[in-house]
Amino acid sequence: MTWGSASRAGSPELTGKRILLRPLVVGDFEAWREVRIRARDWLVKWEPRPLPGQPDATVDRRVFAARCGARERERQLGSGYGFGIFVGAAADRFAGEINISSVQRGPYQNAYVGYWIDEAAAGNSYVPEAFIVLCRFAFEDLALHRLQASIIPRNGPSNRVAEKVGLRNEGVALRYLEINGVWEDHVRYAITAEDWAERREEYLRDWILPRG
Repeated sequence: MTWGSASRAGSPELTGKRILLRPLVVGDFEAWREVRIRARDWLVKWEPRPLPGQPDATVDRRVFAARCGARERERQLGSGYGFGIFVGAAADRFAGEINISSVQRGPYQNAYVGYWIDEAAAGNSYVPEAFIVLCRFAFEDLALHRLQASIIPRNGPSNRVAEKVGLRNEGVALRYLEINGVWEDHVRYAITAEDWAERREEYLRDWILPRG
């Protein structure tokens, strides 16, 4: 596996030591659906509620296909980049998602990162690795200046990801997002291009480059 093309119109494949990040396609539906259903209680308590009448992608392949198409359009526009996280000996087992969203250019050069992992794959540091791989893509290929992540304070696993990769804690935003029907406070984390440059060699050694 190699570091893939980062063309905004393309579909990059990004790799770490143990993971592959690539855009989800319709053929991933069954694997995605199995994880989302099996790990539902682990996941949905940290997610916004679906809008009334919104179709459920876990029960309709066509809805999942439309979701993949929407992510592809975002990629073509340069407004967002969504990736499935794949693990295992051949990096072919679907385990979660990590996304860059709301890309803002001009003087801001900012985007937001969100992620989730299968409960069965949690505890293996797959998400910290995916986050660093995504940072490399964001700062070195997309030339962004800042990435942000916002996490509910009591969401221990997600906060540990932010701490493990050394994101800067910029404080708590009160009632920041409506999650599962409740306006929740969020800890706001960030990393900038300067932070990445300062720790780049360490990040590459620890999370991306093959051991040898």
